[in-house]
Amino acid sequence: MSSVHHYHQPNAPNTYPDDPDSDIEIDPQELGPRADHGDGRLDRHLQGRNQSGEEGLDSPIPLRNLRAGVFRGSGRRARRFETSSTDTNSEVGTESHQEAGEEDSSETYNIGDATPLLNDETQGQPRRDRLGWFGGRIYLPSYLSRRSGYVNIDAHDGSVEEKQKFGVPRSISVGQFPPPRFPPNAVSNAKYTPWGFLPRTLYNEFSFFINMYFLLVSLSQVIPQLRIGVLWSYIVPLALVLTLTLGKEAYDDIARRRRDGEANKEPYTILRLRDSSKDSRPRKNGRPRAMKSQPRKRLGNTSHQRLDAITEEEENVGQNDVVLSNIEVDEIRIRSRDLKVGDVVKLGKGQRVPADLVILQSHSTESATSTIAPVAKDFISTEFNSLAEPKIDTSTPTSVVAPEQAGMSKSPPSLSDGSGIGETFIRTDQLDGETDWKLRLASPLTQTLDPREFTRLTIIAGKPARAVNEFLGKVELSPRTGVSFVKGTTRDQDNAPDSMTLTAPLTIDNTAWANTVVASSTTILAVVVYTGAQTRQALSTSSSRSKVGLLELEINNLTKILCTLTLTLSAVLVGIQSFYTKPDKKWYVSVTRFLILFSTIIPLSLRVNLDLAKSVYAWFIERDYDMPGAVVRTSTIPEDLGRIEYLLSDKTGTLTQNEMDLRKVHVGTVSYANEAMEEVASYVRQGFSNSSSIDTDQPTMLVTPSSLLNTTSAAGTITRTRREIGSRVRDVVLALALCHNVTPTSEEENGHTVTAYQASSPDEIAIVRWTESVGLRVIHRDRHSIALQSVDSSRVAVRVRILDVFPFTSEGKRMGIIVQFLQGADSTASPSAELGEIWFYQKGADTVMTTIVAANDWLDEETGNMAREGLRTLVVGRRKLSEHQYAEFTSNYKEASMSLQSRDTNIAQVIKTHLENNLELLGVTGVEDKLQDNVKPSLELLRNAGIKIWMLTGDKVETARCVAISSKLVSRAQHIHIITSLHTTARASPTAASDTLSLLAANPASTALLIDGDSLSYLLTNYRHAFISLAVLLPAVIACRCSPTQKADVALLIRSHTKKRIACVGDGGNDVSMIQAADVGVGIVGKEGRQASLAADFSITQFHHLTKLLLWHGRNSYKRSAKLAQFVIHRGLLISVCQTVYSVATHYEPNALFRDWLLIGYSTVYTQFSVFSLVLDRDVDEALANLYPELYKELTPGTSLSYRTFFVWLFVSVYQGTLIQYLSEYLVGSATDGRLLAVSFSALVINELVMVAMSITTWHWIMVASIMGTAALYIGTVPFLGTYFDLAFVWTWGFVWRVSAILAVSLIPPYVIRVVGRTLRPPSYRKVRGV
Repeated sequence: MSSVHHYHQPNAPNTYPDDPDSDIEIDPQELGPRADHGDGRLDRHLQGRNQSGEEGLDSPIPLRNLRAGVFRGSGRRARRFETSSTDTNSEVGTESHQEAGEEDSSETYNIGDATPLLNDETQGQPRRDRLGWFGGRIYLPSYLSRRSGYVNIDAHDGSVEEKQKFGVPRSISVGQFPPPRFPPNAVSNAKYTPWGFLPRTLYNEFSFFINMYFLLVSLSQVIPQLRIGVLWSYIVPLALVLTLTLGKEAYDDIARRRRDGEANKEPYTILRLRDSSKDSRPRKNGRPRAMKSQPRKRLGNTSHQRLDAITEEEENVGQNDVVLSNIEVDEIRIRSRDLKVGDVVKLGKGQRVPADLVILQSHSTESATSTIAPVAKDFISTEFNSLAEPKIDTSTPTSVVAPEQAGMSKSPPSLSDGSGIGETFIRTDQLDGETDWKLRLASPLTQTLDPREFTRLTIIAGKPARAVNEFLGKVELSPRTGVSFVKGTTRDQDNAPDSMTLTAPLTIDNTAWANTVVASSTTILAVVVYTGAQTRQALSTSSSRSKVGLLELEINNLTKILCTLTLTLSAVLVGIQSFYTKPDKKWYVSVTRFLILFSTIIPLSLRVNLDLAKSVYAWFIERDYDMPGAVVRTSTIPEDLGRIEYLLSDKTGTLTQNEMDLRKVHVGTVSYANEAMEEVASYVRQGFSNSSSIDTDQPTMLVTPSSLLNTTSAAGTITRTRREIGSRVRDVVLALALCHNVTPTSEEENGHTVTAYQASSPDEIAIVRWTESVGLRVIHRDRHSIALQSVDSSRVAVRVRILDVFPFTSEGKRMGIIVQFLQGADSTASPSAELGEIWFYQKGADTVMTTIVAANDWLDEETGNMAREGLRTLVVGRRKLSEHQYAEFTSNYKEASMSLQSRDTNIAQVIKTHLENNLELLGVTGVEDKLQDNVKPSLELLRNAGIKIWMLTGDKVETARCVAISSKLVSRAQHIHIITSLHTTARASPTAASDTLSLLAANPASTALLIDGDSLSYLLTNYRHAFISLAVLLPAVIACRCSPTQKADVALLIRSHTKKRIACVGDGGNDVSMIQAADVGVGIVGKEGRQASLAADFSITQFHHLTKLLLWHGRNSYKRSAKLAQFVIHRGLLISVCQTVYSVATHYEPNALFRDWLLIGYSTVYTQFSVFSLVLDRDVDEALANLYPELYKELTPGTSLSYRTFFVWLFVSVYQGTLIQYLSEYLVGSATDGRLLAVSFSALVINELVMVAMSITTWHWIMVASIMGTAALYIGTVPFLGTYFDLAFVWTWGFVWRVSAILAVSLIPPYVIRVVGRTLRPPSYRKVRGV
């Protein structure tokens, strides 16, 4: 809890941390006057460091004569100065002032005026190392040198890998060209680099056994003894496969780069600070050309060299004076990828933040008082100034120095600027998943600066990190150049602030990270501190990986079995040959030749067919009219869509729209919802409109809680019960209109000015919108006052003075406010309102408010009812305070705030004693988080399909629980087991975690788990196996307060533990890591960005499209690919079995039966089109697939292509191949005649065409055309096969009846067995179709 001054105030650290390396610690002999920042710190340093009594100079050297460089760009020579620190990591600023390299000027940081000139220990005297003879030329590493003051900036704690990944602390001169070593501000979702594409893709391809096998077979044809047929018949198929596969990968990656290019080309406005007196020819990207660097000179160890350096600094002072006086500010538009560290970016409402920024200024785009009625304006300007000031804030102030001291504009700050502290709200749901808007502040040191003086600013920032909620840094305002004065003079006193470096701390409240969105109506000026790969978003995102489908892995295992069979068969044939004949070749040569002959057993065309099929599936998905905007970004894994067993989903923007709506209000005896809200509006009009006169010049009587009670008592024509209900309704509406952190603003919509609201939480906005809908509008809110307007009369009805605000926290789960009502007449002409009653209002979760409000008999029941409806419940209460009670509370609160030990506990106890006890219960509200369209039926279908659903969100526990219930993620029959703050509980009770898991394991089938991020981390760290083994059995898991990294870790953990296929779906940048870690990543195009969509394998526009993507497209893709793979394997086995029978008939000689074109044509033009047409087959239509989602569940174990089905097809292939070749030889009678080839080859082709026709479930016209067309093509090419066939025999009836007899024997038995099996054990699809 905090006082009123904590409203819109960050938890800033002390203005001047107790640091021995502070930039204020400068030798007193360097300074002219005594410059004190107000805390006496400098005086103490001067006293402690002036013990020597040296007073040799009446007028010490002015600071400007020792330091220059306000406008030091890359063209200015940067110097090395020794610092007074012995610990390089003691403060960010110390590390940031040190240079990164010695020789390369591009690695040099700009050294600002805040850099200490001399080391304390040396007192201006040079020091020598053991190699001091070379001190001016050689600099030892920090761990060898005695110069503890200078340490290379790269020499911080951490490995080399960490330095390369996370960078180093930095000192940024605002608005000036930065060192080029920082990464570019480019978004990249590409999987490959131009130089790494071929090595990575070739490695991925040859990691498949089938490709490596055929590579070896192709290479073997270079050896003459192993050559069978022509060389091109082996090389060309492999080259074709690799070309198609690599081409598809290249096409997908080029598409990713093209989409990244669209995001990187997004235009932004930056402020270019240039010196108009010098040549600043703009570069192509709008930047001034960097001045040519001068040769770097090393700072020697002699006093002569040091004095020369000081002289040169003095010479440069005049030049810098001219530069600063001639600085011009230009607004230019550049692309996002051209942003550099140090650029000043200008952002407005609704714009995406392109990089990690530190906010310098924030200004409202509208007049803050424009939203206030004329009466309210006068109230602010006159009446409020006459009120007593709120109680003193005892917390550390964020302001370091007054704007006047900083040489800033002395114009009074506007109300929108929060009295000099710029405020803005940002949305971070694309970064951390939290739906609450975040308040961000500009530093008071920079808020009122003229943009031309931004060149005086230096941002000290720590090294890049993943933590999105942490940041430590500081901003320094260097002295104005050209200020020279003598100590004790009038000019000294007038210009003292211009002679010192002013410093202010920077925290997370002063930042806006990349991919957040400006939510409020403000214009922001912010400086870029981290770009590209070093932003919080990028560091929290895992790198993309090449994904391989489960079906391909299974086929890879099957090819290993086929290879084993081939090797076994070759060895057996060579062994048998050795018994019958004396071989004329070495045994290993014969074995190798047989392996090459039987290479068709492992069909190389299998990969080609599957890759082409994937492209067809992608075409179907992208052209589905029911899924507009669907995009397939990774076309290698569509079959995995049919094998999903775990679905990990984000909440905000995925399941919900992040739009809140107050649906129900309960006031103890009556509940209002839907149409009943009209009655609430009538009560509000009765209480807040009757005190206003029609004449706007006449004073309006302000409403207070007591006057509302009098109004109710005066209404004697209604019953007592109705009067009591009306009083309760007005009290709860008034409480909701006052107890919030919402600020009203004005926006233009269709040419009309409308009132809009901005707040840190959409819940707050929903409540304030509801109070407006029932007749009480918030028209003004600042840190000190709130004004409410009656919608019916358009007159101000309520004015309050804010005394204290107690913000909502995740731990407290409640928000409170102490206000003092103004009473009496309120007029534009002469405000005469007087201070009146003091009230404490509070609202919060029912779990905490139950013990705070007075005893009642309806609260628990009503909150339970609303929770079951999926509504977020807020309990509202109030307490009246006398002036004495408030004064006592203020005194005790101040005392507790000053305590050095157990401060938080003492403050909480004071609040509990004086405020949070026995509150008057006013009512309960129920707020609904609107779900995406058709989320409930979609989740129900997915659950019935056997998919276990996990919801991972960065939002609060209460929010996630309500959404889980309202979306039917958790059914009514399931119990929600909540685990929160387990790490804290475990400290008190070591068995708490094991007891929790035991309780969860009691009934896992009907229990849903709700766990927060800290507890999840604790369990995964200490009870990893036990927790995940139990969690994967639960029907639903909801994890809250999860970071992007935690989401990805959970996905990886489920994958590794279950070995099942998991899909992750999300819409924000915070979901990218999770999406990339999943087997199948699905991105939803969100309102604020496309980060998840660009990084995902599949992109959709609505969550309910996911059901069709999985249950229809995924199921069809898997079943079609499985059938296609079976037929390709069957086709290769047939011809290999024929070759085996032929080899046996030819005395086990490794001679080829089908050569050259017959071998290639069989697997391409004569069977390819008919077999590939199976990608159009389907067993059920879409309506049945949705009606019976259980059909999807049957596919997840992989039954369509399993070892069982593989050996069934192996048996069929051996049976048919043996009969075809044996009967051909038997009926023809010659094993070397062209008649044999004509009969056996024709039987092979026709057998394959008929087998395809027998396996089709649903005919498509393309299937008919492909089968009939292939048959006609074969017949048409027979006359050109005279080299292989006896054409005279082909055109006789003898050829026809022989082929027909062979086909009857090979096809009829398998067909009969197939029909009988389906009749006795019909598959599920035949049951639902009624066939």
